[in-house]
Amino acid sequence: MATYREAGVDIDAGDRAVELMKASVAKATRSEVVGGIGGFAGLFDASALKKFNRPLLATSTDGVGTKTEIARIMGIYDTIGEDLVAMVVDDLVVCGAEPLFMTDYIAVGKVIPERIADIVKGIAAGCVKANTALIGGETAEHPGLLGEDEFDIAGAATGVVDADHLLDKSKVQAGDVLIAMPSSGFHANGFSLVRKIIHDKKLDLHAPVSEYGMSAGEKFLTPTEIYTLDCLALIKALPGHVRTFSHITGGGLAENTARVIPDHLTAVYDRSTWSLPVEMNLMASLGGVPQEDMERTWNAGIGMVAVIDPSQADLALKSLAARGMKAWVAGVVMGRNGTEPRSALEGTYRAR
Repeated sequence: MATYREAGVDIDAGDRAVELMKASVAKATRSEVVGGIGGFAGLFDASALKKFNRPLLATSTDGVGTKTEIARIMGIYDTIGEDLVAMVVDDLVVCGAEPLFMTDYIAVGKVIPERIADIVKGIAAGCVKANTALIGGETAEHPGLLGEDEFDIAGAATGVVDADHLLDKSKVQAGDVLIAMPSSGFHANGFSLVRKIIHDKKLDLHAPVSEYGMSAGEKFLTPTEIYTLDCLALIKALPGHVRTFSHITGGGLAENTARVIPDHLTAVYDRSTWSLPVEMNLMASLGGVPQEDMERTWNAGIGMVAVIDPSQADLALKSLAARGMKAWVAGVVMGRNGTEPRSALEGTYRAR
């Protein structure tokens, strides 16, 4: 006789995981959420959209890539969920959308309830930071496809923006300034390169690193910064003066900025206005990573960029500082003659 458990799927363990995560999920809610978790679908009261003249729904989906392998090696699972939320909701805010709700998907080789609960705890914490409701999710056990310790996570979120307040590159003008918000590290991009360096140099992720003040694994698991509420507050503080944002993810600073710059303009960053994060300097040096490759793979220390009316730059910086975000003017938008790229970095990084 064959049973589902003998095939590698433990329904009871899945039920236990749901019970363990309920307290965390309960914190990640909004007043518009109808009901709780456990149903076949999450419910959100769309009558809240009546306050918009012409509400546009925005949606985004993403994962955290091979950063999950660092979490697995370290046995630390309660931060990777924040990375997931950041990668999803901060894509929404680029167009000015307020994230409303999110769902997640966790695939594992074996359901270990406490581990699943830790992952969801991180997702819920990220949702709280973004004022986004976590209204549903799925945990799938894949014996034979994933090792017992292996897992992957993905998520999707929906947001809303009034059509009159939609942000996009059509609003960007020559003379606009690029206000940079610092990253918290590698975020959730480029970990295939990080892991190659770890493998090639036989680095011990558990060993303390003096430059980090902690182990390398702990440093690499620093959660991705969530900029959603900072960006929404900036839009509110400077109505009509925020042109757009660029979320700096895979592809690096120049390529992601180019996505929000019109064809006839170029965004030029001055590298001397900031320093590379210590972990990027160290890993690039250890791995012999060329600067160009590093800047196309990692975020170079900037996680979000706001393109702002230059007359409002000082107010923008003060507004962000009041929220604890230490932003700075990192560059400017200029005319383009058609030969240079739509975004580029010039100069050298400031020495620490």
